[in-house]
Amino acid sequence: MPAPRVAAIHDLSGFGRCSLTIVMPTLSAMGAQCCPVPTAYLSTHTGGFGANTFLDLTDQMGPVMDHWRSLGLTFDGVYTGFMGSEAQMALTGALIRAFRGDGLAVVDPVMGDLGRPYRTYTPAMCQAMGELAELADVITPNRTEAAILLGEDYECLRLDREADCRRWAERLSLGGRRSVVLTGVSLSEDTLGAACFDRDTGAVTFAAAPRVASRYHGTGDLFASVLTGALVRGLGLTEAAGLAADFVSRCAARTEKQDLPEREGVDFEPLLWRLGQAMENRIREEQDRIAGPGPGKGEQP
Repeated sequence: MPAPRVAAIHDLSGFGRCSLTIVMPTLSAMGAQCCPVPTAYLSTHTGGFGANTFLDLTDQMGPVMDHWRSLGLTFDGVYTGFMGSEAQMALTGALIRAFRGDGLAVVDPVMGDLGRPYRTYTPAMCQAMGELAELADVITPNRTEAAILLGEDYECLRLDREADCRRWAERLSLGGRRSVVLTGVSLSEDTLGAACFDRDTGAVTFAAAPRVASRYHGTGDLFASVLTGALVRGLGLTEAAGLAADFVSRCAARTEKQDLPEREGVDFEPLLWRLGQAMENRIREEQDRIAGPGPGKGEQP
């Protein structure tokens, strides 16, 4: 079976682990083919490196779609992240409609953190992101983004009580039309993870991993990338979220142990082989479960 294809629509930073510098190696390590659509090129990400360069690639997104359409391409997944303008969101929506086919659309509605939208995000852009997220099969908002999508006050949107997390995840599902992985959930002081609403079952479940005190750039991108890779390889929503939470925690712990700068992101590359191994183990376990028990002693195979 060929590797599943994922069209990844994100920006690309030359230094500082985030967006495509995380997405591409992560999906590849998980056995998926990453087909990037860069929305912009930056010398560094915008979190703490000073005056970065910025090359807007919006005018290339349409021609990329035209060429792919002429080739008759379809994808097993379309995965979107940070958007630089309403025009990029409109083009991304068109790409999802054109190339998703029977595949999965995962929208990480990157808009803000710590209770505030990012400085480049206007109210109109937040509204446009909400419209883009309506096309998703799965969304992965953090607490700030969930508050924006729901029109709720950030302080009222608590993620430390199970009943509240269930309520927010269900509301974000648009009446069960899309699955939701609400990140930043902390039901105990020493864990961090996600609340998962599965549109196929209507159930809300939880995934958690050990909390690391440091706050590294790009961990949301890493989480959503692992989640996407696991989903297109056939894992269920909760299992995919658990794999993502565990991998991010392991990478953050490794980075903190080395006392590396938070702005550079997590030192995830040396652990990618473990992620790939974990992915293949989960696939084999699922295949064995579907196949059922083998022949008993004395039975003919």
